Amino acid sequence: MKNKTVFISGGSSGIGLSTAELFIKEGARVLISGRNSEKLNAIKKRLGEKLHIIKADVTKIEDTIQVKNYVEENFKKLDYIFANAGVASPNTLGATNNEDFDHIFNTNVKGVFFTVQNLLPLIKQGGSIILNASIVAHKGMANLSLYNASKAAVRSFSRTWANDLKEQGIRVNTVSPGVTDTPIFGKEMGMSKEDVNNFKESLKISAPAMRMGKPEEIAEAVLFLASEKSSYINGIELPVDGGFAQI
Repeated sequence: MKNKTVFISGGSSGIGLSTAELFIKEGARVLISGRNSEKLNAIKKRLGEKLHIIKADVTKIEDTIQVKNYVEENFKKLDYIFANAGVASPNTLGATNNEDFDHIFNTNVKGVFFTVQNLLPLIKQGGSIILNASIVAHKGMANLSLYNASKAAVRSFSRTWANDLKEQGIRVNTVSPGVTDTPIFGKEMGMSKEDVNNFKESLKISAPAMRMGKPEEIAEAVLFLASEKSSYINGIELPVDGGFAQI
């Protein structure tokens, strides 16, 4: 990753942050976005000069344009994009309102689309785009219809964009994490510590890996999909789920 430049949306926690840390370790310059300036500044202080930060909300198209302007001014071009920013929350069919719908789709679908579209002119020939979906796109988990559908849309993007961008030599792939130990369970899903612990116990039966994944394990998959080691891989979905959705 030496002399490579990557943008990671939603890079201030969880999978996005672990991916930023890994790319920096491998020699890349990294720009992360997030909605919390205080958190971004703390990460910048810890990770140093290889990390660039920008406050941006992917649901706001004008913010994605600000990211593009930052890249042009500071890097000129990008080698990789990891469209990672996403939210997860339950919804009940029959009691879902417009705000519930927009909360999920504005971030997980609209945010991914316009992040990639607005940065597309800056991606180098032969670059790589990685989208963060989820194995829930293939599951029928109760009370998650909006979240599941939004991640199915992300998976679909990588198929069509791989075809759209083939003349530019830009590869587009999806990483689909399984159950991963990030703050999303309490913050977005509203699960108590006891609920999370019970979920972890259930994975000992339902997943061959018998545990939750770690954010850094997802980051390794993103690094692979960005790198030349995956040069003949395009349009795929790579589940990183400990076998949870595979059996």
